[in-house]
Amino acid sequence: MTETDDIYDGVAWDLSRSLSYGQYLQLDKVLDAQSPRSGEHDELLFIVIHQASELWMKLCLHELRGAADQIRNDDLEPAFKMLTRVGRIQTQMIQSWDILATMTPSDYSRFRAALGTSSGFQSHQYRQIEFMLGAKNARTLDVHESDPQTHALLEAALATPSLYDEAIALLSRRGFAIPAGHLARDFRQPYEASVEVEAAWTAVYRDVDRWWDLYELGEKLVDIEYRLQQWRFSHMKTVERIIGYKRGTGGSSGVAYLVKALERPFFPELISLRTVI
Repeated sequence: MTETDDIYDGVAWDLSRSLSYGQYLQLDKVLDAQSPRSGEHDELLFIVIHQASELWMKLCLHELRGAADQIRNDDLEPAFKMLTRVGRIQTQMIQSWDILATMTPSDYSRFRAALGTSSGFQSHQYRQIEFMLGAKNARTLDVHESDPQTHALLEAALATPSLYDEAIALLSRRGFAIPAGHLARDFRQPYEASVEVEAAWTAVYRDVDRWWDLYELGEKLVDIEYRLQQWRFSHMKTVERIIGYKRGTGGSSGVAYLVKALERPFFPELISLRTVI
């Protein structure tokens, strides 16, 4: 051994050549990314919760894009693993609201002014997730007009077929009668429910043995919508608990906006078919 070697649990490490844990994870950057502006104790909690959520959203996008690619290639087993992982990530994100809810209204009021006009409404990753799941709304890009790079990123995401678009295209390739207007459309526009698409999914759910992989795909999508709505609900109740019905820091209507978001489904036919079968 040389003086640059070390032993831990019987393993010799050459510290002069090894890549350390901190270097691999770039912890110097990660742990230096929290810059409270007020000096108030609870501001660090607020920052860490939101930064951690953004990291989870980054991984969600990675998995959702990968799943869309696999569905496009009619290779559903890898897609199922990716979508299951998204569900587990969502569970972590839902639980994060319980941590943030330990902050009281008076705690938050001490540093709220330090946030300026910043708002979670400006999260471009969350907007990409919505677009990826089919909730397209071109007006949400207006928030990012002053940031050309982010605006262009969202423009591209808006024009990309959603995960649900890919699932419907797969139904068509499997022989189900899907309207041409749902297969070749302006993907920048919000998805509109179709009786034909509902009929296709209903046929899948009525003959599970024949269409098991499509049935499982439908349920994976419902799982994601279910958890995202849980996340939205927990978000709304946490905001209500901490600031009541004040307007959001970025100018949104706060709780009222979050309540309205709960009314918007992502995969409408996968919900409506349950009334039919």
